[in-house]
Amino acid sequence: MFQRLCVRAILVVVASCAVADLALAQTFPSQPIKWIVPYPPGGGSDVVARTTGAALATAIGQPVTIDNRPGAATQIGAEAVARAKPDGYTIGTADSGTLAFNPSLYAKLPYDAAKDFAFVGGLARFPLVLAVKPSLPINTVAELIAYAGKNPDKLNYGTPGAGSPHHLAMELFKQRARAPVTHVPYKGMAPAVQDILSGQIDLMFIDLATGLQHINAGKLRAIAVASPARLQILPTIAESGVAGFEAFAWQAVVAPAGTPPDVVARLNAELVKVLRSDELKKKFADLGVEPTPTTAAEIADYSNAERARWSAVIKAAGIKLE
Repeated sequence: MFQRLCVRAILVVVASCAVADLALAQTFPSQPIKWIVPYPPGGGSDVVARTTGAALATAIGQPVTIDNRPGAATQIGAEAVARAKPDGYTIGTADSGTLAFNPSLYAKLPYDAAKDFAFVGGLARFPLVLAVKPSLPINTVAELIAYAGKNPDKLNYGTPGAGSPHHLAMELFKQRARAPVTHVPYKGMAPAVQDILSGQIDLMFIDLATGLQHINAGKLRAIAVASPARLQILPTIAESGVAGFEAFAWQAVVAPAGTPPDVVARLNAELVKVLRSDELKKKFADLGVEPTPTTAAEIADYSNAERARWSAVIKAAGIKLE
C-alpha cells in the first residue's frame, strides 16, 4: 500500500512538472530576458549582442537587457549563465574560447562546456585575416613561409592574449606550415594592433572588424584569410598552400542546461529570423561580422567538433593556462 502511494505521489509530481513546463512554454516570454556577454561594453562581442538583442526584443515583444560580465577568458560570464535559473529568461554569448578552447587550456573551469548549457543557436562568425606590417617583403602566404624558414624565430606575432582565437589560429598555422614565428601576447587587441602599426611586431591574425580600417588605409598588408571562402580579393590560407587550414572566432547563444525544450525552440526560431533579416545582415556586414543562424542541434554538434579539433592543436602546442 505504501509503495503504491509513493508511486502515485511521484506520478503526480511528474505530471505537475510537465504541466508547468507546458504552461511556461505557452506564455514565454512574459518578462524581460537578460543576455549575459562575457566581455566589456564597446567591443565587437558586445556590439553583436546589443544589435541582435534589440532586434530580438522587437520580435518577442519583451525587452532584452545586456549584462556584461567580462574577465577570466569568458569564464565569469559562462559561469553566470550556467548557474542561472533554467527558464529561458537568462541567455548568454558563448564563443569559441568558452566552448572549444578553455576546456583544454585550463585544468579547472567553473563550468562544464559539454553539460552546463542548452544551445539556442549560432550567432556570429568573426573572419580572421593574416596581416603583416607593410615594411616586410611579404605579399603571400608562400612568401611568409619561405621568409620564416630562412629567418627562424626572427618574426614575431602579436595576439590579444594567450588562448585567444588569434593566438590559436597562429599556432595552427605554425603546425601546418612549419613556420617558426614567436608569440608576443598582449592584454587585449588594442595594444597588439598599436604595436603592429608602429612596426614593433611583424604579423598577426586580426579579425576583420578590427583590422579593416587599417588595411584600407595601407597601414597593414592583408595577405590571406583564415575562412574557408575568399574574402573580396583575398585568397584563403588553405588555397595558398596550407591545405585544410580554417580558423575564425565564432559565437553561439546558450541558456542554462535544463531550460525547457519548447522555450529553447521558441528562442531559436526568433533568433534565426532576426539573423536572417536583411537589416541585421547589413549591420553585421558594416561590423565585418557574418551572422550564423543554425538550429540548436547544429550548433551543439559544431561546438563538440570544435572542442575536439582545438584540443589536438592546444596539446601539440603545449599551451596551458591558469
